[in-house]
Amino acid sequence: MNYQTSEMKKVLIITYYFPPAGGPGVQRWLKFTKYLPDFGIQPIVYIPENPTYPIIDEELQNEISDRVIILKKKIFEPYSLASFFSKNKTKKISSGIISSTKKQTILEKIFLWVRGNLFIPDARVFWVKPSVSYLEKYIKENSITTVITTGPPHSLHLIGLQLKNRLDIKWIADFRDPWTTIGYHKSLLLSSNSEKKHKQLEKEVLTQADTIIVTSKNTKNEFEEITTQPIEVITNGYDFEKIIKPTLDKKFTLAHIGSLLSERNPLLLWQSLSELMNEIPSFAADFELKLIGTVSQELLDTIKKFNLDSNLNYLGYISHSEAVLHQRKSQVLLLIEIDSPDTKCIIPGKLFEYMVSERPILAIGPQGSDFAEIITTTNTGVFFDYSEKDKLKKVLLVYYNKYQEGNLHSNAVGLQQYSRKNLTEKLARLLTSNF
Repeated sequence: MNYQTSEMKKVLIITYYFPPAGGPGVQRWLKFTKYLPDFGIQPIVYIPENPTYPIIDEELQNEISDRVIILKKKIFEPYSLASFFSKNKTKKISSGIISSTKKQTILEKIFLWVRGNLFIPDARVFWVKPSVSYLEKYIKENSITTVITTGPPHSLHLIGLQLKNRLDIKWIADFRDPWTTIGYHKSLLLSSNSEKKHKQLEKEVLTQADTIIVTSKNTKNEFEEITTQPIEVITNGYDFEKIIKPTLDKKFTLAHIGSLLSERNPLLLWQSLSELMNEIPSFAADFELKLIGTVSQELLDTIKKFNLDSNLNYLGYISHSEAVLHQRKSQVLLLIEIDSPDTKCIIPGKLFEYMVSERPILAIGPQGSDFAEIITTTNTGVFFDYSEKDKLKKVLLVYYNKYQEGNLHSNAVGLQQYSRKNLTEKLARLLTSNF
């Protein structure tokens, strides 16, 4: 269905991450805004004019729909000041890469304390006041009735909260990740008062937003303990990529695409791979561990400890299009989540791109993970919790034998529900009911 611009419903989307920012967090609203006009909704995206993004992917700017209206306003960025002291440490902390407590430098501990206690809920809090003043005027002049805020950073929800208190609007708060239970929250060296402030703000947002959107069932269950407001689960998904199907890697490649935090260090995997290399000479010759994205030094040290470093191909950060290419040419795709109850709700955005790659997924995470159910029901791979080392090793051997036979692939089912266009249609129905 084609809609005329004049008859479209307007929605204001407040986000920090948008191209040229790179990383998985960008994809969600880049794709929603791409397809919303197909359902009669005009997206107006409000972003910072001078952001400090830990990852830049210039190619993603080509994917911004010409049907999207973009508003920009300057922001005071404490991270840009902190980078004078240590650009590398600042970039890592801003992207959630935090060293284990034992290995933190004095400077890291200072940055973490400041980040957690002086900037509540986060370092983008200085954007709230000027944004509210600017957007209040814009909303009135352009007859906008619906506002969406998406976090992290969760300070953006405070913009929505204040606009809701000032104007007659519907406000939807989208949580790509949880707030006080997100993995790095406990690492911020919070005082008891700061912790209380975080929880207070979280409750205000959750109880005053008209609707809350989350990406997983576990996050919905968590938030239902705090609020009675309606909560919708809209997962991340995959888009149709214009990439020619590449030739598979000649090596038996296990590829992880995305950041690997210090806590995301699966010893059962490294041990299994080390044992298989010692037990099967051909495995040692054929195997390659391919890591794409930011990887913590602790994790690289562990890989070396298990004598896997000679089989390591560490590519660092690459563009999204290159990442999609590697997803389709690697023999097996690794999905690793921190072994903690707090991460059961995390469904990595790359999961859905993995699922349409036609490559088997080997996933490791805590028991009861939301993404375990998705992998199982779509028949796209195998999930292991951190106690299932023997099972993991057996599956690795099965995958390797199929690789040797030239018969290693996945047979996915029911993927269409996770297409970005179908998920946007679900969002559009929600938005239409709120106009």
